[in-house]
Amino acid sequence: MSTERELLAIAKRAASTSAALLRGAHAEQITSKSNQFDLVTEWDVRSEEAIRGVLEKETGFPILGEEGGQSEGTAHEMRWLVDPIDATVNFAHGLPIWSISIGLEKTASREVLLGVVVAPALGYSFEAIRGHGAFDETGAPLRVSKTSRLDQAMLTTGFPYDRATNPANNFAQWDHMQRVAGACRRLGCASLDLCFVARGWFDGYWERRLSPWDLAAGAVIVVEAGGAVTNTQGGPFDAHSGEAVATNGAIHGELISELATSGGAAPGSPREIVRT
Repeated sequence: MSTERELLAIAKRAASTSAALLRGAHAEQITSKSNQFDLVTEWDVRSEEAIRGVLEKETGFPILGEEGGQSEGTAHEMRWLVDPIDATVNFAHGLPIWSISIGLEKTASREVLLGVVVAPALGYSFEAIRGHGAFDETGAPLRVSKTSRLDQAMLTTGFPYDRATNPANNFAQWDHMQRVAGACRRLGCASLDLCFVARGWFDGYWERRLSPWDLAAGAVIVVEAGGAVTNTQGGPFDAHSGEAVATNGAIHGELISELATSGGAAPGSPREIVRT
């Protein structure tokens, strides 16, 4: 079996193949999926096909991707989680804040073993192997910020595609954090939100109602950069739960508390999940 470092190298090759395809691309065929805000382009599909081609040929592990869903085949102890273009809306509008995100998890426990996030239009890349640190495109170690107070922290978040009709839209939490945090931003790209926490540019991030391919790679990168990643109640993180709070660790408890105050914690008890 390939080592984790060999698997990371394969993930990086898959991301590089996609990046070469997408670099300079312009969306011409833009359609919607669940509603008019949930976009997909011809490049999302082509990117995922390119990534799948590398991962399937070199590992044979099952793949769960945003566009192609779960690949067919026999069950395996590990599975790839692939977002071929995270922030398709940004990509479709020509805004360079989008990424390619690839994570590898243990299928049974959902423990994320490694992650790669590449932002071709920005020239950034981020990678991590659990227990071996996180690194940027230059090979330099990533470290979270040292900000220790929420009222001095810069936070980032996002909003679901059905925000216009679903009351679980994060608006109340956004409004509350605008009043108690140092600053709040919205980039529209969950994987980069997480990586920017790992790089120390953001002090914290929260979001709900996402997909596992949005969160998996970025979450392990944050943890390996010295940060903390939990669910919205402060419990163990699971990318398949669709929610995450990621911080430098120093403001984590305060952010969790303020989310609860604003109604941001999920109702009821969290299901049994496994920490990344």
